[in-house]
Amino acid sequence: MSIYLTNDPAMSHMTSASLGEAIACLVCVPTEVIKAKMQTNAAGTSNLSAAISTVRAESGSGVFGGLYRGYGITLMREIPFAFIQFPIYERLKVEWGRYQKREVSPVQAAACGSFGGAIAAAVTTPLDV
Repeated sequence: MSIYLTNDPAMSHMTSASLGEAIACLVCVPTEVIKAKMQTNAAGTSNLSAAISTVRAESGSGVFGGLYRGYGITLMREIPFAFIQFPIYERLKVEWGRYQKREVSPVQAAACGSFGGAIAAAVTTPLDV
């Protein structure tokens, strides 16, 4: 597998982006669950500790059932987006750098990322709705 990833930069970028999203969601999902509880003031969750206690008490399967509720569906949304965005971003940076015969500036890299993100959003929006 490592030979396959090193010979194909796009596959390497897609794999890295997917793994990065899966790990990032380990932090983002519980944060979103607690934020949603606090925003709706569910069961008197006016402070952080009350929100965490409510989430833990709701699920019969402990922390993973409460704080990580929605982890799978979040991955189903985030991974396709990253899978599309990062190879486009990396390829655009390479091509733009070749065109101008030097590395892209941070502003140009941001433009490449914005373009890649716009394409990924257009393709994956039905997954997010």
